[in-house]
Amino acid sequence: MIRINIAEAKARLSHYLESVQRGETVVVCRRNVPIAEIRPLPRRPRRKRPVGIDRGMELPASFFEPLPDAVLDAFEGEEGPG
Repeated sequence: MIRINIAEAKARLSHYLESVQRGETVVVCRRNVPIAEIRPLPRRPRRKRPVGIDRGMELPASFFEPLPDAVLDAFEGEEGPG
């Protein structure tokens, strides 16, 4: 971690941003009292993430079959037998 005062930050900002880019954290101080922190942003993933939560999950063929009438009735607020 690098600690600098405001005047030094103003004079050498590009130098300190290069340090941040290499992974350093810079703490900016006013009269040696920390007031701000400059740190690198998280790196973006290099490969595309899969959409959704699939991750290789396989669905059985029955997943695509129509729901039973009793279940459909329950969605519409109708009570089934029993």
